[in-house]
Amino acid sequence: MTSIYKSPEGEHLVRERYQTFLKYWPVPSQQLRVPTRQGETFVVACGDPSAPALLLFHGGAANSVFFAADAKAWSEQFRVYAVDMIGEPGLSAPSRPPLSSDAYSLWLDDVMEGLSLNSASIVGVSLGGWLALDYATRLPERVESLALMCPGGIGRQKLGIVFKAVVLRMCGPWGVRKLREGILGRLSDGAPPAVQKFMEFIALIHQNFRPRMVKMPIFSNDALKRLTMPVMAIVGGKDVLLDSPGTQRRLQQNIPHADVRYLPEGGHFLPGQTKVILEFLLSAKGCLK
Repeated sequence: MTSIYKSPEGEHLVRERYQTFLKYWPVPSQQLRVPTRQGETFVVACGDPSAPALLLFHGGAANSVFFAADAKAWSEQFRVYAVDMIGEPGLSAPSRPPLSSDAYSLWLDDVMEGLSLNSASIVGVSLGGWLALDYATRLPERVESLALMCPGGIGRQKLGIVFKAVVLRMCGPWGVRKLREGILGRLSDGAPPAVQKFMEFIALIHQNFRPRMVKMPIFSNDALKRLTMPVMAIVGGKDVLLDSPGTQRRLQQNIPHADVRYLPEGGHFLPGQTKVILEFLLSAKGCLK
């Protein structure tokens, strides 16, 4: 099996930086290691253990530090479990079974069992949104509500960025930076130090990590119609990776009760959604009037 990193040295750098970020998780937390059929899965847990469960699934070429700022607000109302997806640059196993199989659903069953959860609300971003949808369409009874940001598997996955990525990666650090800016947007000069550090970490990942070069399977209309739980999706009109109008259209056609929010100026990275998602999650639990 090809390593998910370009070199052992690069893997060490990414893991070391990630563990540094974890030391500064904004609220008291536990670092859990859950055994699964795909290998060990790393989870950051925070919030009252007796509160309703909320699973967080980050996107591709990322890890749970993506949710560090969100976890501070969400853990006031939920027991939050930020899950490092297998095969990504976190601390979970490097396993990458085919996305077209039931392997990820079975893996998440193991994670749920290891966390002693019968059901949970889920927040998923990009590939993590695809993961959340895959699980929810297969086992809707285990998903209480579903909040998605730029989810894969609904609208068409754009191929132009794939070819562009190949060319830019051949241009060294400059090309990698341009690729990152195209996907996540440019960092403003006045960005807070914490945001700058996070973007530097993303750059380190892109320099040393081998991303998945596969298309995310598209969910059928029948599969989407199984999502009877509360659903919210936030998509960006300038997303270079996914067809956001297509995502919006298919969600509205197949899940009429879904709250679909289209941000015309938004890209694939949609910061500032913490409060909006929290309000949705609380409303789904009947905690907002």
